[in-house]
Amino acid sequence: MTLAFETRGLVKRFGKTTALAGVDLAAPQGTVLGVLGPNGAGKTTAVRVLATLLRPDEGHATVGGLDVVRHAARVRRLIGLTGQYASVDDDLTGTENLVLIGELLDLRRGEAKARAAELLKEFGLAEAAGRAAKTYSGGMRRRLDLAAGLVGRPSVVYLDEPTTGLDPAKRDDMWSVIRSLAADGVTVLLTTQYLEEADALADNISVIDHGRVIANGTPAELKHVVGGQTILVRPSDPARLADAAALVGAVVGRTPESPGRGVITVPVESDTAFTEVVRRLDQERISVTELSLRLPSLDEVFFTLTGRHAEEEENAA
Repeated sequence: MTLAFETRGLVKRFGKTTALAGVDLAAPQGTVLGVLGPNGAGKTTAVRVLATLLRPDEGHATVGGLDVVRHAARVRRLIGLTGQYASVDDDLTGTENLVLIGELLDLRRGEAKARAAELLKEFGLAEAAGRAAKTYSGGMRRRLDLAAGLVGRPSVVYLDEPTTGLDPAKRDDMWSVIRSLAADGVTVLLTTQYLEEADALADNISVIDHGRVIANGTPAELKHVVGGQTILVRPSDPARLADAAALVGAVVGRTPESPGRGVITVPVESDTAFTEVVRRLDQERISVTELSLRLPSLDEVFFTLTGRHAEEEENAA
């Protein structure tokens, strides 16, 4: 397995504050690594070290096998970076922004123009290519910012909360872009406050808190941190909720809970109980509007690991 980037024992201090306290991160080529954690956990600091913008105090980090300190200039040729806020030049057009980046990367002007046109079309910005960036909507600016990070055809892209402030439709557009990058063999490090985003996009997730990685694994593996699966039943007729609860309890061997009006849930060790619940509900003619077998959500994982819900972190940001 070839790693696109890796950190080992990464430590970074700012005065008396330790932002990173021995962070290990790694991602194979062509995968998406989601990095989650409360505000101030060290996510952005780790990204900045990997992007050669900060020097670690201890430990080491490599990109494409190159040390980010000793070979910083070569590493910069391999990476693209999109931060939490769009960094495009408002007074330049979409084309001019991308051509400028291309020329800074030593592309000939003709090559830079061709690459700019290619990216503007790919990101749905071709019609706005001649307009000043200050006239773009927030979603358009984010797409232009991401396009700017791809001018040099990087093999590794760091996306530091790239969908912050976007509405759901624009966030979906960005998700499509990230999936396309991974499908093309680009390795993506994604930090995000949106747990459904990590669940939908990441091959693996690392959770950072107080400068340390406290959990790592696939989304499914992390969900097992909380526990097994849960059966949820919502009868079509609320009057039959007690009947459904008694039926499910008899099958599972434990008393269901009611986390909301008209619904019951119960944890199970395996999916065999779910099959029996379906059969018994049909047998007793209890129709349902919702019936599922699910793993815990990533928000439940986040709360279990950090003692905070992701929504709390979002509201505090």
